[in-house]
Amino acid sequence: MATQTVQATNTAPKKKIKIAPIVCFIVTVILAVLFVYPVYFAVISAFKSNGEILKAPLAFPTELYLQNFKDLFAKTDFFTAIWHTVFLTVVSEVLIILVVPLSAYAIERHHSKATKFVYAYFTAGMMIPFHLYMFPLFKEMKVFHIYGTLWGPIICYIAGSVAFGTLLYTSFLKGVPIDIEEAAKIDGCTEFKAFWRVVFPLLGPCTASLVVLNGLSIWNDFLMPYLALPSNQAKTITVAVYSFVGQYTARWDIVFAGTLISLVPALIIYVSLQKYFVKGIMSGAAKG
Repeated sequence: MATQTVQATNTAPKKKIKIAPIVCFIVTVILAVLFVYPVYFAVISAFKSNGEILKAPLAFPTELYLQNFKDLFAKTDFFTAIWHTVFLTVVSEVLIILVVPLSAYAIERHHSKATKFVYAYFTAGMMIPFHLYMFPLFKEMKVFHIYGTLWGPIICYIAGSVAFGTLLYTSFLKGVPIDIEEAAKIDGCTEFKAFWRVVFPLLGPCTASLVVLNGLSIWNDFLMPYLALPSNQAKTITVAVYSFVGQYTARWDIVFAGTLISLVPALIIYVSLQKYFVKGIMSGAAKG
């Protein structure tokens, strides 16, 4: 009996250790450290003096040095930069949410050769890099007299979000039953009202995904405000932080103080909408 038990134990299948999940976990940890380290460095440097940053850049601050925040607002026009950034982000997001879902709805619910062409035209725009049409775009902005104003970047942000936004919303709309729209029309709603009152509330996760992606992109954008807004006036937070670094001198304490201020709203928005963002991306991918 004991011999049979030993033989049964010896013949039991051994569990194989899967190497692929371990390698993926290690790579994920390494990438996470690489992405988190700049944020960590910016946060600790924001509470150091300029000399302390140069002397011991990786060390924790010996004390909470707040003079750099006072200098940031007293010696620069950082309030105006914050206002410009908030205005560009909020107005662009509102107009994007008003325009993009309607275009996706028209393409998804009205199948024709024209809508297929428009959809292909929109998605093809995702393949063209911004730097390829940058100079013609600025010339066109001058023709319409919006170059050097905040409305220039706003219109460009709206146009730049149409391609991906339409792709995202059309994928999500495939999972929304058309019966609820027909029921709303029977109750007296027009197609426009049926969309905003019935269909659009069901697109919440998709909308949250678009808001997070575009909001973070617009908030952190550097190239468009730097090139499209007047050089002799305050621009956005990212451009203002860049201007603190001179050719021969740099106030790194002010740079990291401004960087920290720009990070906080973006992190708050992302953390608040993270679950909706992931749900919207996954649902759109599954339904598409």
